[in-house]
Amino acid sequence: MSLAPPFTLETAHKKVKIAQDLWNTKDPVTVANKGYTPDSIWRNRDIFLTGTSAIITFLTAKWERELDYRLRKELFAFTDNKIAVQFWYEYRTKEGQWWRCYGLEDWTFAEDGKMRKRQMSGNDVKISEEERWFRDGVDVNTVEISEKHW
Repeated sequence: MSLAPPFTLETAHKKVKIAQDLWNTKDPVTVANKGYTPDSIWRNRDIFLTGTSAIITFLTAKWERELDYRLRKELFAFTDNKIAVQFWYEYRTKEGQWWRCYGLEDWTFAEDGKMRKRQMSGNDVKISEEERWFRDGVDVNTVEISEKHW
């Protein structure tokens, strides 16, 4: 993930979309090595991690469990080296149940533009096949997300 702090409105927006696209690869090694410092600190709900090795292990397990994962992130706020995002992602379980996760993340960046700290809070909601937003072939950036889902 390039684009180093201090962020402007333009570079903060770009940084968020770079992160979104990186996560949508569902490649744990690429995500960890391109996006995060070797000593990156994470809180993902109730899980606490440190370092790219732990991030790779976490993401590998996540995407083995969360099938057909598709994510959208939007800039919420930013300062010189911090960005807050709102996100939505959908996935299905092996049993065929679809879920949507809504949440917020706050990120702190090192001077090289890699993320030094990531904190995520999210809530999963069961959805039906008909309620899905991020279907195959849909650009996640064009899906209208109403105020009801903010």
